[in-house]
Amino acid sequence: MKKVTLLSLVLFSGLASFAQENKVQKDTSSTINKYTIELTTGQSKGVNPYTDGYFSSSDNKVLGTIVINSFNLGVRYMINPVFGIKTDLGYVNLKNKPGTTSLPFEMKTYSLGVQGVINANRLLGLEKQFGRFGMLLHGGFQVSQMSPNTEDELNPANPADVVRYHNSGLKEYNIGLMYGFSPQYRIYNRISLIGDISIVNSFRQHFAWDGAYSDSKNNLSGQLVTMSLGLTYSIGKDKIHGDWALVQDKKMEQIESMKKRVEDIETLMGDMDKDGVADYLDQENNSVAGVAVDTRGKMVDINKNGVPDELERYIENNQKEVYNTQNANTIIQLINEGYICAYFETKKVNPTDISSPGIDFIRTFLKNNRKASVEIFGHADEIGSNESNISLAEGRASAVKAILIKAGIEESRIKVISKGEDPSVQVDSEGARKLVRRVTFKVK
Repeated sequence: MKKVTLLSLVLFSGLASFAQENKVQKDTSSTINKYTIELTTGQSKGVNPYTDGYFSSSDNKVLGTIVINSFNLGVRYMINPVFGIKTDLGYVNLKNKPGTTSLPFEMKTYSLGVQGVINANRLLGLEKQFGRFGMLLHGGFQVSQMSPNTEDELNPANPADVVRYHNSGLKEYNIGLMYGFSPQYRIYNRISLIGDISIVNSFRQHFAWDGAYSDSKNNLSGQLVTMSLGLTYSIGKDKIHGDWALVQDKKMEQIESMKKRVEDIETLMGDMDKDGVADYLDQENNSVAGVAVDTRGKMVDINKNGVPDELERYIENNQKEVYNTQNANTIIQLINEGYICAYFETKKVNPTDISSPGIDFIRTFLKNNRKASVEIFGHADEIGSNESNISLAEGRASAVKAILIKAGIEESRIKVISKGEDPSVQVDSEGARKLVRRVTFKVK
């Protein structure tokens, strides 16, 4: 009775945990595997009642002779990470064991059980400590059918006289309370080795385990103990067995969520290019240091010629001056990062009129930096074949080279490279394609 009371308290704790799931556990209904199939086999022993002359234990052994006589197939569904429901089908064939002095008997039982299951590791918060080891507690009700297959005892002196009837061929249906515990060890992602010790106490068992009607003092009660070993398989999308899936505490989840929000805000409020505009508002987060930007972080270019106005004015005012090292490094960065471009119409190799300031910018830089050379990269949009676009891109770069040579730059300081198609913009957008029909420069 103490065992039953203890199990009831444990099961009640599991139900309370289920009722308070939102306060304790994260909702993992869509993450952990909720279904588990269990297949076990082992030894069942009818503890009581027996009639005189019948018993199952060996006379001179502590545990008796081990005989595999029970088989069980179960399906478990976890309502939440801690508490679940299990239904199982069982078969037991009890016989007198070899090596005992018991009279021969046989009792077959078929059972259907419905039980509540508690994942004890999760209930106690010991998942990390136990690792691959686990423990399940279970308890519920079982309906069973008893089918005796024992011959009636006859009087040796008068074979026609039946000393004791064993109800062979008859059936009795019982209902009982069952409870137990199941240690586990996860041997693979979804598979675990499981052991189980279960006890069934029947409420209305008239038959003794040998098939005869039990004595009146034992009538309406019976007890069966089963020790078994088997495998479980977890079903679901998660690669890890549901009994070992990681479940976070609700409070920890909230803390992690708050940390993530703070990190996101810090990222948004950052200013990678140090232009005074936060990154989440900055539409050009690689602007050149010291060049004026608008409220969206874009370098100001009012005449839309591809050269930031502030830098353009600087070049115009200082074309005849020798650049110092700091100014030269800033201009080289601007050129090499693609802020100085020449643009082209569809299928054309001659630059547009608005490209002249950009080309003149390169000319002025090369004249004031006699040791510098430049690579000219030609680009094309995705209209047309890849082969024709490679040729078109090279033609555009060569056209700009020719302009620079005629403007007084030595040919040896200029190299032409075709980049072919630029797939970085949507091919169905004419406005976007204008941005990639261009040449860019790299100063060395």
